[in-house]
Amino acid sequence: LVVMVAEKPSLSSAIAGILADGRHQTRAGVSRHSPVHEWSGRYEGEAAEFRMTAVLGHMLNTDFEGTYNQWDKHPPSELFDAPIVKKEAEPKQRIVAHLKAEVKGADVLVLWLDCDREGENICFEVIQSVDSVMRQRLPPQKRIRRAKFSAIGKSDIEKAMQTLESPNMFEALAVDARQELDLKVGVAFTRFQ
Repeated sequence: LVVMVAEKPSLSSAIAGILADGRHQTRAGVSRHSPVHEWSGRYEGEAAEFRMTAVLGHMLNTDFEGTYNQWDKHPPSELFDAPIVKKEAEPKQRIVAHLKAEVKGADVLVLWLDCDREGENICFEVIQSVDSVMRQRLPPQKRIRRAKFSAIGKSDIEKAMQTLESPNMFEALAVDARQELDLKVGVAFTRFQ
């Protein structure tokens, strides 16, 4: 099973339509916000079942851990050293549960997120959320793949599928650092207003 995840449902639908040559089935998933498209095809020269769905942008938010979450009860200087955690951004949308259900037992995960640092960061949010439910028979560099594309035309999508890469951890970590700085500096400045 090859599961593919796009950045938004409209993109998921367009990519599934191209890769399945219009012969895909669509059904609801755990999250009513992100339909699931399924079809049969070939992956790396072998017959494969495909499933495609989407996230709705960032799945996780950066926040303070524990008692530091009540940041107005701590001096701003103390918050710069406070531990942080990532939490599900919109629990009511059920995107994390949706992805876990759709990826469970998959052999390969192909990530179709925007080709920028934020997209790389979302790749790792998806990986963090679902890697534990995937089959682990392939090494990570074969099990988790990244599609790079700049247009949603048939030739662009097919080329991206034929030239899959590994996600870029360094770009994702740069976004994590920015998010932590945004949180800590933002809270400190808010306190001085």
